[in-house]
Amino acid sequence: MPYVEHLIARGRIVDPTPLTRPFREADLLRALEAADSARLSTAEWEMVKKAVAELRRRERGPTARLDLHVGGAASSHARRDALREAGTGHGTVSGGAGLTLLMGPVVAVTHPYFDTRLKYDPDWYGKKDRAVAGRTAEAYVSAQLRYAELFFGSMDRNWGPSAVQGILLSDSPYGLEHLGITLGTGGVRVEGIAAQLNSLTDTAGAIHNRYMVQHRLWIRPPGRWTVALWEGSVVEGVGRQLEPWYLNLMGLGVLAQVNTNTSVNSFVGFDAQRRGPVTLFAQGMLDDIQVDSKTTTDRKPDSYGLTLGAQGNLGVASGSWTAFYTRISNLAYRNEDNFQAPIYFGLGTGRNFSDYDQVTLRVSLLTPHSSLLTPELTLLRQGEGDLHLAHPPAAAYDSTRAFLSGVVERTLRLAVGYRLLAGPWSLAGDGGVHLISNAGHVSGATKTRWVGTIGLTYRYRKESLLP
Repeated sequence: MPYVEHLIARGRIVDPTPLTRPFREADLLRALEAADSARLSTAEWEMVKKAVAELRRRERGPTARLDLHVGGAASSHARRDALREAGTGHGTVSGGAGLTLLMGPVVAVTHPYFDTRLKYDPDWYGKKDRAVAGRTAEAYVSAQLRYAELFFGSMDRNWGPSAVQGILLSDSPYGLEHLGITLGTGGVRVEGIAAQLNSLTDTAGAIHNRYMVQHRLWIRPPGRWTVALWEGSVVEGVGRQLEPWYLNLMGLGVLAQVNTNTSVNSFVGFDAQRRGPVTLFAQGMLDDIQVDSKTTTDRKPDSYGLTLGAQGNLGVASGSWTAFYTRISNLAYRNEDNFQAPIYFGLGTGRNFSDYDQVTLRVSLLTPHSSLLTPELTLLRQGEGDLHLAHPPAAAYDSTRAFLSGVVERTLRLAVGYRLLAGPWSLAGDGGVHLISNAGHVSGATKTRWVGTIGLTYRYRKESLLP
């Protein structure tokens, strides 16, 4: 995917499904096959041919594909996000097996694997008292019809610009099990997902059932624009079940909340992208925006999220560039009902942090030997707000900052990533320095952190017809 995103940013291939990740293999294959070799550098053309060879099916008919992988890595931290590095650094080993069954329009996938890194990752919710920790990266069944898709299982999704995690739906949580439905064409689609979030227990011992539903209208008219309008609803209650008026793909959860007078944390938002020599993208979310200020509850700080960015062709050395600014307010995701935060086993379903803003400039350079260099410059400002904290009472609204509360920690990240493909072998890593001021939200405290990760992976693939 880093190579594919590089080719898209360079304008060498057309994004098959803007504002949507992952791709369908068939959609990506068509985009790669349509690439104009006359506009590609030698390195880019070689990468396109490698990707086409990897994606093109080798058999015709019901097929089983087995993907095996084993690898080792060393890292200064255990969390997946290098910018938010945390956890103890260790040498780790991993391995797994992916099985894909292709039966006409029906696809079934399972990909269990083990990774010793998980037991050191502060974001991993599973068992950490064993020598080896494991999980299933993908496990789903999907019926992919011409004008519809029905999906059930777990797979990382990102709704929004691909350069940044989606505000309400991203790959942040580990293995979000969900039901997904898509209806429409290549130009207009209605999409929805429904998931049961993990149940939580209150101080009285009562178990609260929690659910999340998201709907999206995705439009790509002829021309350069792609726009998506979306909403999300998080419902909870002791013994509560997911009501059909929230589950309804063609209904609006924000209206159902008003008309049924039921408790829900509602979100509305948009994604937009304009393709061109410089591709522009944006994403926005509204949670609670107060218009009146007559009562104490009207003075609740605004809750919102925003991303603005651009990417384009660097013009030299088969390079591309991406720049974006993103902001999540202090109380974004939180609600007066603390069980209605969009959190799945401790991780936000979109972003896992709030009360911060970030500006990032990233360059991607493809060398003639299938290696990809990605220098990065990021400035992060993090307030003391946290989506995992309890919502403040109404009496504290006047003293609660809407953005960058408390002592603001600042991190300047200077880093470079590296990837190399050599047959079945792949080498990937990144290294850099984090210059942190007001470290740990302590005024005047400074810290310099050298961070890095390097990993080597071997992959084997076998494909054959089903009997």
